[in-house]
Amino acid sequence: MKILIDTSSLLALVRYYLPFEKEDALKNLIKGKIDQGEIIILDRVFEESEYVAKGIIISALPFLKNKSRHFKSDELLPQPKFFRILDNQLAIGIQKNKLSDVEYEMTRNQFLESADAKLILYCFQCKNTLGLEIPVIVTEETRSENDKKTFKKLPVICDVLEINHCTLPILLKDYFDLRLSQYLM
Repeated sequence: MKILIDTSSLLALVRYYLPFEKEDALKNLIKGKIDQGEIIILDRVFEESEYVAKGIIISALPFLKNKSRHFKSDELLPQPKFFRILDNQLAIGIQKNKLSDVEYEMTRNQFLESADAKLILYCFQCKNTLGLEIPVIVTEETRSENDKKTFKKLPVICDVLEINHCTLPILLKDYFDLRLSQYLM
């Protein structure tokens, strides 16, 4: 299994878990999972992490700076099938209809370069191969569309594309079979 963590989950890890951990045990666990290739950090997620909350993620998890740990997302390009799904199922109709064709195309291109889109493209491409490793996206995003964006939120997109996803607590409890009492004060 390959686990892809988005920026919101890294931020939650840093804000809500690491301040209470015992002797960097949880941080070392995450670092080990990244080193083993079980957790994948996309370069776009790292780039987002550098400027979110004044760089708190990179300050708390300095091992993320090692570029050799990053998956280069430049090669994750959408296929024509993905464009049709994006336009017809993942775009929010009301928001899309407010835009001209040119504005929508610019918005779509910006979305396709975002960390969220690269996470989806990674999983979408893995799903369409014979790979035995099933990717899981870890996100703290909610399903509610309260930000007036043109495209649906990550959990909804994962549901539409049948991509496995979970929250950070579910990852730690169900996937890593972790008892937080061992890692937190």
